[in-house]
Amino acid sequence: MAGLDSLGDVRGRRVLVRSDLNVPLAAGSDGQSRVTDDGRVRASVPTIQELSDAGARVVVTAHLGRPEGEPDTRYSLAPVAERLGELLGRPVAFAHDTVGPAAHAAVEGLEDGDVAVLENVRFNPGETSKDDAERGAFADQLAQLVGPSGCFVSDGFGVVHRKQASVYDVALRLPHAMGQLVATELEVLRKLTVDPARPYVVVLGGSKVSDKLGVIDNLLGKSDRLLIGGGMVFTFLAAQGHEVGKSLLEEDQLETVRGYLERATESGVEIVLPTDIVVDTAFPSGEREPQPRVVPAGEIPADSLGLDIGPSSARAFAAEITDAKTVFWNGPMGVFETAAFAEGTRAVAQALTEVDGLSVVGGGDSAAAVRQLGFDEAAFGHISTGGGASLELLEGKELPGIAVLER
Repeated sequence: MAGLDSLGDVRGRRVLVRSDLNVPLAAGSDGQSRVTDDGRVRASVPTIQELSDAGARVVVTAHLGRPEGEPDTRYSLAPVAERLGELLGRPVAFAHDTVGPAAHAAVEGLEDGDVAVLENVRFNPGETSKDDAERGAFADQLAQLVGPSGCFVSDGFGVVHRKQASVYDVALRLPHAMGQLVATELEVLRKLTVDPARPYVVVLGGSKVSDKLGVIDNLLGKSDRLLIGGGMVFTFLAAQGHEVGKSLLEEDQLETVRGYLERATESGVEIVLPTDIVVDTAFPSGEREPQPRVVPAGEIPADSLGLDIGPSSARAFAAEITDAKTVFWNGPMGVFETAAFAEGTRAVAQALTEVDGLSVVGGGDSAAAVRQLGFDEAAFGHISTGGGASLELLEGKELPGIAVLER
């Protein structure tokens, strides 16, 4: 697939860049929303900077949250555009609509090297529509912003698994290329599926088995070990006949999980489950102090729910990880947002920093945990910006936003 060089001389041309700026916001003491985790914004900077330095007139599109196809101030990209300008070290224009008068004025006001950010593309129902014509009509409006000499750069890896107007349909209408971020993500993640260095360890957590079914199914034939933690582990424990108390349990997935356990045994893939669990009688909330205690994984009390892997399991998982040459991690080991239930996730993250080989953090909550727990991002081989996209790539699915760039 073509990189930025394939666009030729971009000086004076308008370049529509689809970035992933879907970041968490919180109101400050002054009531203004600010970005609380700018990882995805920082990851978007290199492509925007390269185009700007080359004299392009850069028009950035992105989404934030799920605003249901209409304007919602809670999901405005205005504070994200402000943070982008700080990282670029230059003013960034912001249009308070996506394809309306403000967008046209912002784009027409750009000089060579300038950057503008359009308001949340999901404020327009055409962005996520399942109707090709409605989606295409919105893509036409986006393409018109950059004009006949314009082009499109796909650099939002976190959305390339979505067939959406600003990801897929625009690429059908404009000369296109992939940005630095998407190129890097594909290069790294494909190392996990094509002849990975061994031992190859996959660490899966998060809340639900059902979110990871495709990955487990595909990687049972590719990895050497699967380490299972997080809320999804209780379906595995229940499938082995253990009581899990009030822990998260997907009863409709028990037979599927039993099948995975059998396949793993037959194929020589080791599935590693926790031997101890940190439990409490209630999910963390601001109404009570956590009361964590450690119990054997097969003896979770009826009045308790598992909220983290235990200390023995954390040490065992860390040993399995540091022994590997390739590691992919997606999903926290527990409710890491609460200190009492963060140690399993911390142990996994620490172990990834010690891998003598390729360590990949698969985006989403795992990437958020790395930053929240204070790790140096440079200590990891790669931190993906796309949780869902990275999982679908590892499932072996075709990603619409990538496939369209190959046309």
